[in-house]
Amino acid sequence: MKENPIKRRLKNNQPVLGIITNSTDPTVAELCGFSGLDFYMIDGEHSPVTTAQVQDIVRACETSGITALARVRSNDPKLILQYLDAGVMGVMIPGIKTVADLENMVRAVKYPPLGDRGLGPVRAAEYLQGTMGQGEYVGFANEQTLVLPQLEDKEAVENLDAMLTVEGVDGFVISPRDLAMSMGYYDGPGHDEVKKTIGAVVEKIKGAGLVVGTTAASGDQAKALIDRGVLFCLNSFAGLLKTAATDFMKGRGE
Repeated sequence: MKENPIKRRLKNNQPVLGIITNSTDPTVAELCGFSGLDFYMIDGEHSPVTTAQVQDIVRACETSGITALARVRSNDPKLILQYLDAGVMGVMIPGIKTVADLENMVRAVKYPPLGDRGLGPVRAAEYLQGTMGQGEYVGFANEQTLVLPQLEDKEAVENLDAMLTVEGVDGFVISPRDLAMSMGYYDGPGHDEVKKTIGAVVEKIKGAGLVVGTTAASGDQAKALIDRGVLFCLNSFAGLLKTAATDFMKGRGE
């Protein structure tokens, strides 16, 4: 397993920017890496991607120097294991609402003694043929993997104080659209109550010394979030392409 450069940056209080995408094409990951983005998050929730395809996407990330992460569709230890074994260096899990949910997530990501992740002769472990012994690899992997639960439900917000005490969590990624719908605002997160809730959540996470993450639709939005202490900013591949295409089409005029 390789060092996780975005975890190093986050520990040094430096921001990281990347995308989440439902593409199954490894070429997209290569392009994102060569474009200079920090991370490439495979969307295993809102996409047709299979665990068999994850390995090739991760290889493309490694080739182009971008850190491979994944949003795994459920808090299923066996499913999480397949993503990690393929070489993904961190996971974001939707639907985390309680301390028990979060503890289950940590146990799935981490090897003993921090968790219950099983060890096999897989590419993440260099097929147990690498230069590290088993004990060294297990400790190194536990240090390098990122645990990033999503906050997308008002129940999760209500339980946040308790969840902030769970060991092994690197940070929380706020999902404004889903959180707004959970609060009864089905047209989006632009309402004052939603903004106030998100602001309070950001301060609580920062106060606990953990990473705050959320979505940013543009570089200006990312900069504004970073100025507020949000270090993990993600755009969608579709959103990034739309922004670039809109800017490009200005050259044509009407």
